Amino acid sequence: MSAPVALVVGAGDYIGAAIARRFARGGYTLCLARRNGDKLAPLIDEIAAAGGTAHGYTMDARREDSTAEVFARIEVEVGPLDVVIFNVGGNVRFPVAETTERVFRKVWEMACFAGFLTGREAARHMVPRGRGCIFFTGASASMRGNAGYAAFGAAKAGLRSFAQSLAREVGPAGIHVAHLVIDAGVDTAFVRERIAAAGGDPDAMPPDTLMNPDSVAEAYWALHQQTRDGWTFELDLRPFAEKW
Repeated sequence: MSAPVALVVGAGDYIGAAIARRFARGGYTLCLARRNGDKLAPLIDEIAAAGGTAHGYTMDARREDSTAEVFARIEVEVGPLDVVIFNVGGNVRFPVAETTERVFRKVWEMACFAGFLTGREAARHMVPRGRGCIFFTGASASMRGNAGYAAFGAAKAGLRSFAQSLAREVGPAGIHVAHLVIDAGVDTAFVRERIAAAGGDPDAMPPDTLMNPDSVAEAYWALHQQTRDGWTFELDLRPFAEKW
């Protein structure tokens, strides 16, 4: 029997890569998509060196044609998709008065509209088969808007609402839809640069203050293992020291 297939949309260097490694260890064939597909080569090689299989795709998740084409190619060339994880970000900080129309639209396209396109294409392929998982990466902004994050908050809240609607629509058809709220700073170069720019020292922070991308990956793996008599729609993760 062929291995089950998982697609990570937004397979970046941290959370997306960690998810890919975890599912590869679980026996999945990985399909990895990001806007600059050439950047996927090191991760594909790493998975192959560990005995797994991964395929890379250049995909602009904000474009309907690009998204539909990649889904169609995977279904024909690799196999039926069992898991689709949307992990596109868009976390930028701008005061409202300095948020241009272009910034707001671009963030919405990345963090919300692209999630709609990914979720729709996944549902179109999975519903006729009566099985599959569609997961979305959310953030603190999914739950509450904060000063300086109007664009990101609006987009992530929209993604959460779309995920709820999708879950209610396709859940009865056997599709597990889940939304993962990452209420934390994740240990990435981007977050460390922000901490340093604000005058902090990320290396001086207590252990486990920042979330390890592998912890996010394990949460997704656990969601995928759930039986349908006990599906979780929303799971929120945060380090022990995070205020909430």
